[in-house]
Amino acid sequence: MAENNEFIREVDEDYRRDRILQIWKRYSGVIIALAVLLVVGVAGWRYWQNQQRVAAETASVQFDEANRLTREGKVAEADKVFDALEVQGPAGYRLLARFRSAAEAGKRDPEAGAKDFDTLAGDTGLGDGLRDLARLRAALLRLNSANPDPALANLQGLAAGTPFRHTAREMLGLAALKKGDFEEAGRWFDQLVADPETPRNLRERIEVYAALVAGGPVTVTEAKPEVAAPPPPITR
Repeated sequence: MAENNEFIREVDEDYRRDRILQIWKRYSGVIIALAVLLVVGVAGWRYWQNQQRVAAETASVQFDEANRLTREGKVAEADKVFDALEVQGPAGYRLLARFRSAAEAGKRDPEAGAKDFDTLAGDTGLGDGLRDLARLRAALLRLNSANPDPALANLQGLAAGTPFRHTAREMLGLAALKKGDFEEAGRWFDQLVADPETPRNLRERIEVYAALVAGGPVTVTEAKPEVAAPPPPITR
């Protein structure tokens, strides 16, 4: 019985070797080609990763340089670097450069900066959070313009459940305070108080705002001039 089992095992091994040789003869070209493609693919992936790393490091240096130029007041030079990053930088740095360029433009000309943020807000290639951020920045730049109504409308939209609702509600409340509409200001501040996700530092500011709302409009009355007392009688 043992001899029979050994014979069967040897026959089975010979059969498997024959099958492997047949497969190799038939598909050896395909197997070699797949192996070469695998090696080339791994090498290409490693090369692409290295290129991405080098590009990111270069963009980081350029971005820091542009920020340094901005701090030194060399706005024109900084703008050139930001513009180059917007065109040639990696995706993340292109986006950072666009936001930073819009912010710098807003410092010089609020309406020009707001338009740049409008462009970002209308870019469907960006996520909703980034587009909402661009809308918020545009609204803040226009809030003190001659016609703040469009900015207030954008803030009201952002105040309805977006990640930037806290800032939007605070700005709407302050705008109402500035107009003297204490009731509307109180409504926006109440929404901040009721929101469990309102940041702690903002809650501390709300206490000040609430005191202003509770005080209501300040009425300044003109002080009446004091009547001088008659001189005392002269006695002899």
